[in-house]
Amino acid sequence: MSDAAAPEVEEKPKKPIVKIILAVVALVVLIAGTMVGTLFITGFFNKPPPPTADEMVAEGAPDAGHGEKKAEGGHGAPAEGGHGAPAEGGHGEKKAEGGHGDKKAEGGKDAGGPPKLNKKSPDSPRFEYTYSQLDREFLVNLAGSRKVMSVQIAVMTRYDERVVENVKKHEFALRSVVMDAMRLTTEADLAKPDFRKDLAIKIRDTMNNLLEKYEDFGGIEEIYFTSFIVQ
Repeated sequence: MSDAAAPEVEEKPKKPIVKIILAVVALVVLIAGTMVGTLFITGFFNKPPPPTADEMVAEGAPDAGHGEKKAEGGHGAPAEGGHGAPAEGGHGEKKAEGGHGDKKAEGGKDAGGPPKLNKKSPDSPRFEYTYSQLDREFLVNLAGSRKVMSVQIAVMTRYDERVVENVKKHEFALRSVVMDAMRLTTEADLAKPDFRKDLAIKIRDTMNNLLEKYEDFGGIEEIYFTSFIVQ
């Protein structure tokens, strides 16, 4: 039997692993496409628009021009250079450091420079009471009168001996200014109850002014009359 039929070979069915892989890949692609599409629809990839001026004001944006930045250079409540309550460069409290306010009280007329030394006392503090009488009397004519007034004075100080030394050093100049002050006395002044007290104060201030001019310090605290004659 030459034409004997060959035995039929049964084809083996393909493994389902390929179908599974294809299905998984298709599912992943579908999910990814869905997500990307959703993000596009919701505007996830769109560039956000710039904030409006109102939004910047509400958020306190410093560059908005009308918000809190106005407090640094605008006209609302400026803190550094405006015209409201300036703290560093305006016309308010900072004026006390470089303007015409408190700083002037600390440094005299020149607010920007060092304080002027006003020598109100010598280096040493107060000492015991010291008295010194000028040797020669002071003799002057009263103003508009033939009467003459002759006084002898003593000075008192609670500072050190430099005050007395300065009085003796400038005695001639002191005698001149004291007599000029005494010559202004009139006969009517003699009748005043406090005439001698007022004259002593005038002589003291006159002498201190001259000593401050030459020695930068006066120091005479009281003037006493050890002799007082009007005739």
